[in-house]
Amino acid sequence: MPLLDDVQVPFGAVYFRKSNPPREDWERDYATAAADGLNTFRHWFLWGAIEVAPGEYDWADYDRQLDLAAEHGITTIIAEMITVAPEWAYRRYAHARYQTSSGSRLGPSMHGSCVVGGAPGLCLDHDDFRATAEAFPRALVTRYRDHPGLGGYDIWNECNYPGGVCYCPATVADFRAWLRDRYGDLRELGRAWHRYSFETWEDVMPPASPGPYPDALDWLQFRIDNAYEQMAWRAGLLRELDPHHPVTAHGVAGTLTELASNTRDDWRAASLVDGYGLTWVACRKGDAVWKQWHALDMTRAAAAGKEFWHAEAQGGPLWLQPQVIGRPREDGRVPAPEDLRLWHLTSFAAGARGLLYPRWRPLLHGPLFGAFGPYGMDGSRTPRSEMTSRLARWANAPGQAALWQARPVQGEVGILVVPETQLYAHLLLNTPGAGAGLDPYARALEGAYRGFFDAGLQADWVRADDPTAMAAYDLLYLPFPVMLSQATATRLRDWVAAGGNLVAEGCPGYFGEGGHVGSLQPGLGLDELFGVREAYVEFAPDLVEGVAVTVDAAPVRAALFMQAYTTDVASAPGEGTVPSTGTAVGWYGQDAGPAAGLVAAVDHVWGQGRTRLVGTMCGHGYGSIIGSSPGPAFFAQVLEFGGKTPNVRLQHPAMERPDVQARLHAGPGGTFLWVINAGREAARVELELGMQWGPLKGVHVLWPEQDEGASAVADGRTITVSVAPRDGVVLALA
Repeated sequence: MPLLDDVQVPFGAVYFRKSNPPREDWERDYATAAADGLNTFRHWFLWGAIEVAPGEYDWADYDRQLDLAAEHGITTIIAEMITVAPEWAYRRYAHARYQTSSGSRLGPSMHGSCVVGGAPGLCLDHDDFRATAEAFPRALVTRYRDHPGLGGYDIWNECNYPGGVCYCPATVADFRAWLRDRYGDLRELGRAWHRYSFETWEDVMPPASPGPYPDALDWLQFRIDNAYEQMAWRAGLLRELDPHHPVTAHGVAGTLTELASNTRDDWRAASLVDGYGLTWVACRKGDAVWKQWHALDMTRAAAAGKEFWHAEAQGGPLWLQPQVIGRPREDGRVPAPEDLRLWHLTSFAAGARGLLYPRWRPLLHGPLFGAFGPYGMDGSRTPRSEMTSRLARWANAPGQAALWQARPVQGEVGILVVPETQLYAHLLLNTPGAGAGLDPYARALEGAYRGFFDAGLQADWVRADDPTAMAAYDLLYLPFPVMLSQATATRLRDWVAAGGNLVAEGCPGYFGEGGHVGSLQPGLGLDELFGVREAYVEFAPDLVEGVAVTVDAAPVRAALFMQAYTTDVASAPGEGTVPSTGTAVGWYGQDAGPAAGLVAAVDHVWGQGRTRLVGTMCGHGYGSIIGSSPGPAFFAQVLEFGGKTPNVRLQHPAMERPDVQARLHAGPGGTFLWVINAGREAARVELELGMQWGPLKGVHVLWPEQDEGASAVADGRTITVSVAPRDGVVLALA
């Protein structure tokens, strides 16, 4: 069932962000949107623009939005924005202003995405301020929960906590309470932190300059836990006041890049709401084919079976922003209608079941003037809005329910996401002088995803702290595992022993609990899991990058770190030599310095499962030196190691990048195939379905609606399809 009642596929935009669009255009804009097939608007209900004085609310603009929605058959999603606080609150609750580690306090600023002051809000760790902040959503929900134009709520826009804050007394007190629950005893905390002279809890402070130490790891984890406690408070409050409308949220697919810095955790955010989504715009991220897919796949994984939306998708250009400078016009900066068609079909192919733009029409003020909207700055129709209308009408056409009830089938391999690894990598490699700015964790995981993607394989994202999610897969890939908790290491051992096939990159568990380097490598019992001991290691990214490695005859390029192995080693000092069942399957090339000719990869049997350990960061190597890399053969080989075959094997000429992608969806109403061509030339490709999906009796084209160069013919498990440039074909399989 759709998340919003009576809406098959939510399709629309964020419309009102005070003070845009102008009031005199509202009724005309609603009529245009409804006539064009759009059915959903989200509005920013900005606390600082509504509670103009304590207890005095100005609802006039927002009343009109809900009334127009009801008149025009458009569903309203209320975005609560207590992060834009009233100006008077900054004076009344000056003690609750966000505080930096240096002691400075943040005052009210203009919000970059609307013309209202009061950002970034105040610290909710202060009980008196939280009580005042709570009054606003209570008044908001009470006013609109019975309005016929209401469809649901969206909370904590893009789900992130400001970086570099908060070091205020209330947050520090909460941190100490969190530590008491974790360690119990002050002396125990001192031993864990290597700070041995705490006399009272008042001596315990968050680290002002975090480094790769236990205190900083605890501080980062506390910030994450604290942020999602505040999100849970928001969601619980809205559900208490209105149990009949869904509560949604959306992030930016930022778990890999901003978990440590801005507490972005798509999995935790999605677990607290009824439906989840993402902001993803090519103009900010770039139009490389894999990028949008990886973000959508991550959001789908985080939603864990809940419906997810592309909550903010690009519909227009972006100007004068630092992310776009120096990039070509075609890299998402000034989109053509065909770009919108490609991006939106990609979103649906990846499993999104709703799509909204960040703007219906662009803002008229501020640094983001003119950005993102498919309609003109005056609200007029454009060629982009005509494409929007066509897609919206198609998505909500009668008889399409079975297509939207289907979901992407499970990918052939899962990429493990390990939160503690990311936190430690952030601290280790962002310490001054230690390689600041490398962001190795995100690059390693993105590179692994891209390797599978370029090999024509669907890689899903799997959290290593979720045994249920892990158990759904029999083949997992573990990138950049340099720091692991003992719990994660044990979970990996148990999963493999139960029959899983694990391929891991080098230095697994090199750093253990608290960032401690184990004297035995691999650590945490992983030497037994992988059947190896370390023979040589080198942590010198500038020396390691590009070193040649061969794994089971497939060429690989080393990156970041390099670990070599022996499979015949002493189990512990003084205990003699214990032969291992590990089998060497890879070696370093002659350019590897002291590691030249040493073992780079080992296969091992553990319980009912198997492991393959490769001593370097293959994902980072593939993603960072793609132009001269040997191609994705290594990642295709991972599937062979796991004894699996692709759901869909795409046969098409080798390309610089894989412009054509295919995804199978299955549901109660049938099986569907999405074929997306991101290239700028038409493509005719042959696809072979896995054994479980055929043979076929025939196919039926659902998109495009008319013959526009698209055609498809089925023969057994083989489908030959023609796809127009920057377009897709959607097939119902019989």
